[in-house]
Amino acid sequence: MPRPRPPYLHRQITRHGSAVWYVRRGKERRIRIRAELGTPEFAAEYEAALAGIPLAKKDAPALGTLAWLIERYRETTAWTDLSAATRRNRENHFRRVLETAGDKPCRAITQAVIVAGRDRRAKTPAQARNFLDAMRGLFRWAKDAQHVTVDPTAGVSSPKRKRGPGFPMWTEADAEAYEKRWPLGTKERVWRDVLFYTGLRRGDAVRLGRQHVRDGVATLRTEKSQGTVPVSLPILPILQRTLDAGPTGELAFICGANGKPLTKESFGTLFRQACRAAGVNKSAHGCRKIAATRAAENGATVPQLNAIFGWSGTQMASLYTQEADSKRLAAEAIGLLVENDKRTSIPSPNRKVRAPERKA
Repeated sequence: MPRPRPPYLHRQITRHGSAVWYVRRGKERRIRIRAELGTPEFAAEYEAALAGIPLAKKDAPALGTLAWLIERYRETTAWTDLSAATRRNRENHFRRVLETAGDKPCRAITQAVIVAGRDRRAKTPAQARNFLDAMRGLFRWAKDAQHVTVDPTAGVSSPKRKRGPGFPMWTEADAEAYEKRWPLGTKERVWRDVLFYTGLRRGDAVRLGRQHVRDGVATLRTEKSQGTVPVSLPILPILQRTLDAGPTGELAFICGANGKPLTKESFGTLFRQACRAAGVNKSAHGCRKIAATRAAENGATVPQLNAIFGWSGTQMASLYTQEADSKRLAAEAIGLLVENDKRTSIPSPNRKVRAPERKA
């Protein structure tokens, strides 16, 4: 059974899809709990709110320091408008930066300092790019707010992305092996089928629940698009059968052993373990690829793929439609590589065919 919620503790989903907690007795003023749920800091804030005693704040950073600048940044819409996943990622980088340079004047952060930070992360290009993204967001806002006169991230290039196939796509054999190991009626089957038959990223898949479904259509504002692009996805009969068999949670179809929702990080780990148990060396990322491939091979157009997967423009969808078209055209044209029925070669289109001579 789920653990009962402490008294007067309320949960609210913001317009960006993130959960916030607050304490409120009756019609009294709401008191926001800012620490992460389940941490000692959360418990301390909760107890202080119940007692009506302001929680003692840590020593405030000195005015004009990098730590002070980051605190101000967190209070702005430039920060709160970011998706929850993006904020978590950037917080990790800010935490490391604050440990080494939090007491430094923010105006002392030069382009050379930013470049050095990027280069220290050169062995992990993704981390270097994320570090630059975090610092760019901070200093672009700081310059607009006139806290600094120069953006030290301007002109700093990001490490090049390695070209490659990315996360491996699931195959039909993988799907069959997973279904054999995790039949209908298991939470692991719910996990995979939500991914397969909605095409959602794992961060959106873990939020999808009955509250998003009306008249058989699920409508959800995606996390990566920062809540600006809603996707409307009819619940397919094959997915509905899985959801009916369950088990599902109260707030989200994807749930853990206790019926509670999962974060995308914990879900990614659990789903990977379920895949390994089925002999499938793939992850949640590959599910989205097979969903897009299936749709494209069944004739989905670029606008249709954009509507399903929440993409914009044509770049992502075109990758799948071009590959599907290439397979289809190759299947149609492969017969041209062999001789025709009369066992004569196929003439070149540029070659003139000589007319047969007339007999006298």
